[in-house]
This record gives sequence, C-alpha cells and structure tokens, in this order.
Amino acid sequence: MNALTTRFVRRLRARDESAWFELWQDFGPAIRFQLHKWGRGRVGFETVQDLTQDTLAELSKCIDRYDPDRGARFSTWLLSIAKHTLGDEMDRRNAKKRGSGIKPLLLDERIDSKSAALQVDEIFEQRMFGAKVCAAIRRTETEVDFLHFQVWRMRVLDNKVGKEISTQLGISEPTVSRHVAKIRKHLKQTIMQVVIQYSFTSEEEGEPLTAGMGGSDSDFDAAVCEAYHQHQLFLEKESAGL
Repeated sequence: MNALTTRFVRRLRARDESAWFELWQDFGPAIRFQLHKWGRGRVGFETVQDLTQDTLAELSKCIDRYDPDRGARFSTWLLSIAKHTLGDEMDRRNAKKRGSGIKPLLLDERIDSKSAALQVDEIFEQRMFGAKVCAAIRRTETEVDFLHFQVWRMRVLDNKVGKEISTQLGISEPTVSRHVAKIRKHLKQTIMQVVIQYSFTSEEEGEPLTAGMGGSDSDFDAAVCEAYHQHQLFLEKESAGL
C-alpha cells in the first residue's frame, strides 16, 4: 500500500476519532444504501446504521490480510466486509428463530483477501468516487481563504458566470478568475491526496483521469461539478430511501 493509505490505516487502529469520522462521513452513505438494498426490507434503519459501523470498524482489523497482488479495490474490500457483516446478522436472526444457538463464523474467519472478489457494480463505484471528490472539497474548504472558496463554489458548483459573481460580491471579474484558479489548483492536489489515501490499486489512483479531471481547467471544473452533484443527489435519495 502507498504511504498515505498506510498512515490512514494506522490512525484507524490507533482509534483516532477524526479518522473514524472521515471514514463514516465519506463512505457511510454508500455502505448504508448497499446494506439496505441487500436487506430487502428485512433490516431496519437502526440495524443498517449498526452494520455500517461494524463494517468500518472491521476494515482496520482485516487490512493485515490484504494482498495487493490480487488487485482488489478499496470499494470491493469495503463491500465484501459489509456483505459478510450483513450475513452474520442474518445468521444470528435465523439461529434465534430456530432456537438452535448456532454461532455464526467470526468476521475475521470469513474475510481475507481471497474473498474480496465480490462483484461491484458501476453505480457503487461512482458513489465511492463521488464520496472522495466531496471529501476533497470539504477538506479544501477548511484549508483555504473563505472568500476564495465561496467564489469558486459559486463559479463551479453553482455555475454562475463571472460577471454575476463580480456584481454580487463587489469584486472585479479578473479577481473572480484568480480566486477560482487558486482554489482549482489546491483542489486538484487535494483530490489526488484523498484518492491515493483510499486506494489499494493503481486503477483506483487513476480514477480522476478516468473521470475527465486530467484535461483542461474547464474539463476539470465540469468533471468536479458533475461528481459533486451526482453525489449530492445520491445522498438525497439515500436519506429518502432509508
């Protein structure tokens, strides 16, 4: 694994609260949605919440058995753990119904890198990448000048023209362009940092290029805007669905 991923895993194992919050905030919605989908109405919202926490908690424990030569993606790894976690919950319920007292296998007995060949659909991958882009945007917002970021948000995410922003904020159009360029440069670096942090494969590290973020400034802005709004739409649907 790369250095950023390794450092993040160490933070998880050390019970770094900020690291756990990052993981929950970034990928919790996608995992909850998938668990809800698999549960087919058999598991309620509170159970889905608990299973998501269990999934994220087990990630740092299972990481020692990850074999990078097998090329399993981070998203596949998470989904594999989530599916086994849900399976344990169903086993417990079935055993309780039967009154048999059968104890399901422990998660670390059922998970290793060989079992990470779970098929992940394209929609889930889009959700995972969108989560990374949104995480990078949030991180950028905390690291840059407030006004600069708001100008960028209005220009790129809200799709307002420079003249409108200039009039609304009382700054010149060239100043608008400079602020947008500054945030764009910072965001490009931050997106790569976030993507690498959550990457187990070179394929994952190339996701920004695949998403169209490796071209011109306008292409980058358009790709970020699309990823951001798709993810926000998913979050709205996830909230409504659960």
